Amino acid sequence: MTGDAPRGLWITLEGGDGSGKTTQAAALEGWLRESGREVVRTREPGGSDVGQLIRDIVLHHRGDIAPRAEALLYAADRAHHVATVVRPALARGAVVVQDRYLDSSVAYQGAGRVLDAGEVRDLSLWAADGALPDLTVLLDLDPTAARQRLDADDKPFDRLEAEKSDFHERVRSAFLGLAEAEPDRFLVLDATRPPGDLSADIRARVGDALGAAPGR
Repeated sequence: MTGDAPRGLWITLEGGDGSGKTTQAAALEGWLRESGREVVRTREPGGSDVGQLIRDIVLHHRGDIAPRAEALLYAADRAHHVATVVRPALARGAVVVQDRYLDSSVAYQGAGRVLDAGEVRDLSLWAADGALPDLTVLLDLDPTAARQRLDADDKPFDRLEAEKSDFHERVRSAFLGLAEAEPDRFLVLDATRPPGDLSADIRARVGDALGAAPGR
């Protein structure tokens, strides 16, 4: 995101289901708060009241949703979320720690649902008025290992978690392709490593970003 007004830092966490995004988001939030930073921890879909309604549809609706309709629902959530949660938080200097953003749409709806990835990305960028995070942490995990983690949680799968292995293989490949295309924005980490080691790497990168950004 651009602009002359003082602003915070926007960090998104991406990766397949079961990769540990929630664990790392919580650890990062705790470290930032201990450092005296205001933190807004949020997610997509579901980071607002409107978004929670959309989340219930896209993840828990019983029955099929046409792929293009699914992509549009995610974009609608994104438009409202960025306008009402992310931009106001950044404008007052907060650090936004967010579980999933447009890279998930490109991976899940673009590659997973076999839609045009460029069109999905353009739709999300239009919805969010061009907003991109300062840093995206990609927790990379083989889908087989991810499924084992999800099975161990002993919780019902949502619509996307329940997709077959080839779907999740396409999603993983898409995430890695996105990271390769934007190496300055992405930090790619092997999600099989101990959580504490991953947290340390994330803190180091975030600390550098906070120190390098003028006016923060």
